[in-house]
Amino acid sequence: MRAKQTIRRHGNTAIAIALLTVLILIPVVMVLLRSFTVDRVFHPLNPIRTILEGELAEVLFNSLQLGITVVIFTTVIAAPLAYLTSKTELARARWIDVALLIPFMTPPYIATMGWILFMQPRGVVEEYLPFLSIFQPLFFSFWGVAFVMSLNLYPFIYLVIKNNLIEITGSLEDAGAVHGGSFWYRMRRIILPLLLSGYSMGALLIFVKTLAEFGTPATLGRRVGFYVFTTEIYQYTRMFPIDFARGTALASVLLITCMLIWYVQQLIANKYKYSIVGGRSGGRKMYSLGKFRFLGWAYIGLLLLVSIGVPYWSIITASLLRFWGADITLANITFDHYIELFTPGTLGGSSLWNSVYLSVIAATIAMFLGTFLGVLIVRSRGFLQRFIDSSSLLSNTVPRIVIVVGLILLWNSPWLPATIYNTAAMVAVAYVVAFLPYTVQYVKASYQQIDISLFHAAQVSGAKPGYINRRILFPLIRPGMVSGWIMTFIISVRELVASMMIRPPHIETSATFIFRQFDQGVIPLGMAMAFTTVGITVVVLLIVQGGQKQLGNG
Repeated sequence: MRAKQTIRRHGNTAIAIALLTVLILIPVVMVLLRSFTVDRVFHPLNPIRTILEGELAEVLFNSLQLGITVVIFTTVIAAPLAYLTSKTELARARWIDVALLIPFMTPPYIATMGWILFMQPRGVVEEYLPFLSIFQPLFFSFWGVAFVMSLNLYPFIYLVIKNNLIEITGSLEDAGAVHGGSFWYRMRRIILPLLLSGYSMGALLIFVKTLAEFGTPATLGRRVGFYVFTTEIYQYTRMFPIDFARGTALASVLLITCMLIWYVQQLIANKYKYSIVGGRSGGRKMYSLGKFRFLGWAYIGLLLLVSIGVPYWSIITASLLRFWGADITLANITFDHYIELFTPGTLGGSSLWNSVYLSVIAATIAMFLGTFLGVLIVRSRGFLQRFIDSSSLLSNTVPRIVIVVGLILLWNSPWLPATIYNTAAMVAVAYVVAFLPYTVQYVKASYQQIDISLFHAAQVSGAKPGYINRRILFPLIRPGMVSGWIMTFIISVRELVASMMIRPPHIETSATFIFRQFDQGVIPLGMAMAFTTVGITVVVLLIVQGGQKQLGNG
């Protein structure tokens, strides 16, 4: 029996390594090989030389400048908010954290389109808020790109700072106060050092996400002539004339930059790692805002207005207009654009259906594959376990556009006997590869919470491995599997860069439909699709969560 289990385990490990190698490792390696090779000769400095000779140094500078600026902006936005919701009486307003999920649920390119509609000539600002028109030149510049991206990314660093503040016990601050330390002294010598490790992780996460973001630079950045890694990689690998030498050079530099950033983050986290003696027995130190409480609420209200209210008001309003640019009157209000999206045979209806069914397929495949990998990782030990674990999470570390370029290079290779390139299956595979880490992480977390004694009791009772998996393991890790499915579906149904770069010419998805309608000036129909896409993800999330609760109660 034990020999059979060992053989089965080794077989599963081999299958896992083969799958990860084909799906993730080979595409990444092919990007690097293509960028470092000239006439089949390896040149270690070729990507840098290609960028400098091709006058792409400005793109490199733009990307780094944008990343640093967004980190600063998100910190300035998130730090006061985290302090208000963790160290003051405003912490009782739990709904704030729920509201901040909305920017996360909103694809960056959709939020950016909402802001463009708000600020553009003959837009909402000029028509109804003319006193804000002085900010139009500033918005349609580098600073507007950084501002809009910051509004989408600040919840990430907000949660990191808030959780770190909550972990800091009140006894530490009391000890500083007893020894005569002022508020600012305690902030500088106690709070900030304890926040540094967590903040560095959040800041570098924001930096990497900014470098890897495609939607906002492709919508607003391209309009103002600000080009970054992702937009140029797309330009060289997708648009005529194709130039894979430059595209892969940019992709490899982006990949190496992100890898170095993750390495630096680990060094910082290890160097500034603190252990808080005494646990959390002291509780949190809370401060009263007193007469300044209204300023705290005003800040939160203003932040929610600009990060949620402005883009969604623009999107919803535009989606209901019969003629874009005309006054908002009852005669100009229509639901025809939404009706068209749900009418069979229309381009909008086909695009929406393509996104839904491809996302369902990708989420289902990722759920089963991620469950297989997650269970195998928890049950394994040693080098192979670490290899499978790190490889399965690689696509969450590597910028998505680099993964997509690698998939194109692999599945478009002339030596393949058969290929899925230029088919709908290729789009589903791209979604699976890009979002597989979500299911792996959720399943691992669910499995690690199971008491090993449950499996021992089943074995003592004579249960076979298949029965144990079917009756004990899978019911207990089901929440992780469902969470992975939800995350994969939600992100896939609105995914832009993979859809634009891999989809065959005869297939349009909701994301590409939105992008093209907006680009061609068909604003109402594009915004109707944008709002419908977000609505579908919310509805699916609520339905699945409701089903989980009923199963749990049953």
